[in-house]
Amino acid sequence: MRAKFGAKLLAVVLAAGLSAACTSSDSGDEDQPAQPGGKVELSFWSWAPNIDKTVDAWNAANPDIHVTLSKQAGGGDIVTKLLTSAKAGNPPDLAQVEYQALPTLVSNDVLADIAKDAEPAKAKFAEGVWQQVTLGTESVYAIPQDSGPMMLYYRADLFDKFGLTVPKTWDEFAQTARTVRQKDPKKYLTTFSANDPGWFTGLAQQAGAAWWGINGESWKVSVNDAATKKVADYWGALVNEGVIDGKPMYTPAWNKALNDGTLIAWPSAIWAPGVLEGNAPATKGKWAMAPMPQWAAGENKTGSWGGSSTGVTAASKNKAAAVKFATWMNTDPAATDLLIKESAIYPAARDAQASPLLQAPPAFFAQQKDFYTEAKAIADTAVGFTWGPNVNVAYDTYKDAFGKAITGKTPFSGAVDTMQSATVADMQKNGFTVTS
Repeated sequence: MRAKFGAKLLAVVLAAGLSAACTSSDSGDEDQPAQPGGKVELSFWSWAPNIDKTVDAWNAANPDIHVTLSKQAGGGDIVTKLLTSAKAGNPPDLAQVEYQALPTLVSNDVLADIAKDAEPAKAKFAEGVWQQVTLGTESVYAIPQDSGPMMLYYRADLFDKFGLTVPKTWDEFAQTARTVRQKDPKKYLTTFSANDPGWFTGLAQQAGAAWWGINGESWKVSVNDAATKKVADYWGALVNEGVIDGKPMYTPAWNKALNDGTLIAWPSAIWAPGVLEGNAPATKGKWAMAPMPQWAAGENKTGSWGGSSTGVTAASKNKAAAVKFATWMNTDPAATDLLIKESAIYPAARDAQASPLLQAPPAFFAQQKDFYTEAKAIADTAVGFTWGPNVNVAYDTYKDAFGKAITGKTPFSGAVDTMQSATVADMQKNGFTVTS
């Protein structure tokens, strides 16, 4: 059964060489006529807090296309519910979907190719963000909503105390880690966490990793490509050298280390200020943000950690109207301002990142007046990435393999080899044709 899904996805990809008109959505042709009175009804699943206010604004201004919101749990829960509802023949018209979940839903015929109707929205987004909703093809499976560009957060007060400069390259970052240990053996620059595959994936993206892709009529899987091994062995060497901690993030011990200054930097994403405010409140006003260190001096790239999109289901009878709503919600200034203000979303749309609502810095970074100006510039440098249909397997394997590598002090590149083997085996088991 799954082989059929894989074949369908490949069929979509093979069609990508045709013109946009030929490859794009089947939206308009299959849309059902508006109900008597000209009103279209759309159902929408989302987990974003207070997104009902954005939906209400749409409904007030668009009496002919009414959207009914159903709040859902995020992450894997909404993916499971979408798969179940699609199989039962009653999915919503639209749903909020994390970028890494798109291939799973596409290969299971849940999401529609909306390329034709979504084409005008493409210019609204950075190239790297847009790639995440295309699976590396000319098809389009969602409209980007929020993004998670990565940057470096550091304790400005402790950097000043120890005479440290903000590292601009990963070589400088490594030397800074050593200097911190020399200055105060109780402190670490940061930690490498075996429980955060999304974090590691973002680091690998920055280095040029391409874990999934299409190779002719099959999937190409390269979780253990040269870029990923470079990143893995870089961090593994620092952990084994003892200059980077190897304890996991999001634990009471991690919170304490952030609060008491044991950890003085965190390569993270745009949403980090909220995490720091909740987990390390004693450090308010002491952090600063800078671009990520680069693998080569003069480069200007970053990866992404997190983010979601709005997909239109294949079963929707009003795809064109659904794309119209999704595009408005994620690109119109009034709508994106509501997402920023009410849902605490960092918008994926370029213009929205310059919203007046993002002029003042986060309260936790009140001293860094140019926080969002800097963030917008960094967001534009996020490299593209094609997700695969079994990200969950790669991520689960990451946790176990990197945990063992840290404990056993073995090369981290061995952990990505394990991820590669598990990911390929799972895809082949489920009927996908895979090359590596």
